[in-house]
Amino acid sequence: MIKSLLPVSLILLSLPLSARQEALFELSFEELMDVTVELASKTAETAQSVPSSVTSFSQQQISLLGIRNVYELMNFVPGFQSTRGDWVGSVPKEHARGVYLDNGNILVMLNGQRLNDSSFGKASVYAPFIPVDVVEKVEFIRGPGSALYGSNAFLGVMNIVTRQSARQIQLSAGLHQSRHASLNYSHSPDSERHFHANVSVFATDGEIYRAQQARDPQSNLFVEFGGKWGAFSGSLHVTRTTLDEFMNLSSYSEDNFHTSRNIGAKLNHQARLSDKLDSDLTLSFIRHDIGSAGLIATAEELGLQQDFFNGPKWRSEDLTLNWDLAYQHSSDLALNWGLEYSLEEQSRAGTYTSHFDPVSGQIILEDQYYLGGIKPLNEFAAFDSLKQDFDSYATYLQLKYVLNEQLTLFTGLRFDEFIDIDSKLSPRIATIYQFNPQHAFKLQYGESFRIPVSNELNSNDDITQGNAQLKSENIKTTELVWHMAYTRWQLDLVLFENQLDDFIILEPVDMAQSRFTFNNAYSTNMQGLEISASFELSDASWFKLNYTQHFDDPFSASYKRFGSWQLHHKFDRWQVGLNGVWRSQVKVFPVFIPDDPDFQHYDQAAHWLIGGTVTWHLAANKQIRVKAQNLFDKQTSAFDPRVFDGRVPQAGQQLSLEYSYSF
Repeated sequence: MIKSLLPVSLILLSLPLSARQEALFELSFEELMDVTVELASKTAETAQSVPSSVTSFSQQQISLLGIRNVYELMNFVPGFQSTRGDWVGSVPKEHARGVYLDNGNILVMLNGQRLNDSSFGKASVYAPFIPVDVVEKVEFIRGPGSALYGSNAFLGVMNIVTRQSARQIQLSAGLHQSRHASLNYSHSPDSERHFHANVSVFATDGEIYRAQQARDPQSNLFVEFGGKWGAFSGSLHVTRTTLDEFMNLSSYSEDNFHTSRNIGAKLNHQARLSDKLDSDLTLSFIRHDIGSAGLIATAEELGLQQDFFNGPKWRSEDLTLNWDLAYQHSSDLALNWGLEYSLEEQSRAGTYTSHFDPVSGQIILEDQYYLGGIKPLNEFAAFDSLKQDFDSYATYLQLKYVLNEQLTLFTGLRFDEFIDIDSKLSPRIATIYQFNPQHAFKLQYGESFRIPVSNELNSNDDITQGNAQLKSENIKTTELVWHMAYTRWQLDLVLFENQLDDFIILEPVDMAQSRFTFNNAYSTNMQGLEISASFELSDASWFKLNYTQHFDDPFSASYKRFGSWQLHHKFDRWQVGLNGVWRSQVKVFPVFIPDDPDFQHYDQAAHWLIGGTVTWHLAANKQIRVKAQNLFDKQTSAFDPRVFDGRVPQAGQQLSLEYSYSF
């Protein structure tokens, strides 16, 4: 692949410099610190004035990390981590403030449009790969966000903003036969009209996991078109991701497969209704499709001639109308108010299976019912109960009041009504005290929730049985923040306490633990400390450091301590970005030790994962870049309670050579 890339690179290198040159990666320390955040309050705030614990990444910062997938940014966010786990297609699994569960406790948005769905609740099942080369910036709320964004904004919010003013081509090739190409394009004929497009294609044969006799091949397509005409703007995006062969439903097989598709559209109208009142009206639609099957049991285990495979063939849809109003009464008083109405449903609940009796409409594990392979069933009676509406309406109100030069108050409230399921009231309050120009103190309190999804309410398969009596999960979060900002360094200290109530967990239906159901059966408190710091080492270098310490044992065997660092240095035409992710030891002793002499309990030692980039600036608009993740090929595993020994192997060394041309 590298050989085939060289002729293309030589052609592009010979192209003349255009008038529209872009000096990529020229990121100064001042630009790194001068961040405007809107996600946490729907008002433009700085790091000192924002009423939440936030982390933001620009496109330049992301490019220096050498990562491929936006979800991997979580490893550089205090309180967050991202690993691979079991279930459908080994999609990214989020760890957030000591909670590691598979049910969508983080709200993920693409340009403000929800990616979490009504069937699994997680964005990463249906959109497991969002390429970084289409991203302009990513903002994180660390902590509750339901007062503005409703369900799933439980332990955090991630908003991905795509590139809308870039003109760039990227080509890359690397280990495991990985290959990648992307195009970012924008055009503005005048101040009233604008068009942009982002296209990214990625594929890899995957690395070999010899112990599991499997690979992890992957492919991804991301296409987005958008435009603006006066007060109107709109966008359309399409994604398709495949994750085959690797772990799916606890087992490895060359026949495992996972394909997810999304199509989303958004139409927006912004208007100034008066000198003090702004209106933002958005109509959005998104459809999620998933087709997935994993090896449930081998033929030898079942006493059959063929292995048994099964998995979901599901679809969910969401049509949402949002109306946001911003009223600036005075320089000291601002009011935000909004309405939301959503028509959401799981519209298809079929299955992929290898064994099926069309007469009874049931999966029967006998040789005469083998279908000759893994076949799709659009209709499957056992899953009919999953087809459910999640229609809802909501309203929120937020007040920002500047009492004086030192003291600012944010207060807000949101009410959500999920018809025939649950209703929730989510308050928040934040007080910001600017002690002096360098020091700010914040006291923040918020409540959030996560509505149960159709898989938890209505599932009916060989593994899980739904519980229609489930209530929403709830969390109450108190945070004390100390923000320090000097000319050459900044530091944030965050002490948080989470009160978790009515957590939904899996419980065995029978003594054999062969089938599980869901129940609101867990409540606990979780306290922790998050530290993030940035330092200007010289005019050409800066350094960032994150560290998280949970004072209580994490839920579901997550990391109790972890951290990351980033170092950036530029000299002449070269630029180096190095980073490291550190995770503490995780050890899990099973309640019941299997009758297997080779069984070993899960024990992952503390470890570092080193990565980064080296960039050669051939010209202001041409770069060659080497990207690395897990540079030293550290072999690690993440814990998943549904796996026999708890071990899910994580990705090894990832290296690629990339060429970028801006025009």
